Amino acid sequence: MALPTKIQLEIVTPDKSVVREDVDEVELPGSDGYFGVLPGHTPLLATLQVGEMWYRTGAEKHYLALAFGFVEVLPDRVTVLAQLAERAQDIDIARAEAAKRRAEERMAASVPDIDFERARVAMMKSLIRLQVASRSRTQV
Repeated sequence: MALPTKIQLEIVTPDKSVVREDVDEVELPGSDGYFGVLPGHTPLLATLQVGEMWYRTGAEKHYLALAFGFVEVLPDRVTVLAQLAERAQDIDIARAEAAKRRAEERMAASVPDIDFERARVAMMKSLIRLQVASRSRTQV
């Protein structure tokens, strides 16, 4: 059996379908670190962490902010079920910066009933959004 030459990538969130296209390569933020997928990859199920993901079609890379969920990898298909998935061009930078400031304030406050883990996750999401958004602004 011949190896596939493309990967069918599908990324969905609880709200919408974000990506559905044939691609050449994918990199994802797994719970144990980033991992890449090429056509013909061994089947795999993995949990996702907050991070930047990208996929490549030809020479063009597309970046997304991703947070939590699962990925199923098959030799010819990658299916991402994520809590959050935002394309670089769809990220509201002002909103992400405001979220970062709020998270910093919560983490710096010495209030005993603060949910520190929730503030830390909010901080990670805002930082990833800003990182991904900056990639779309710097590409020519």
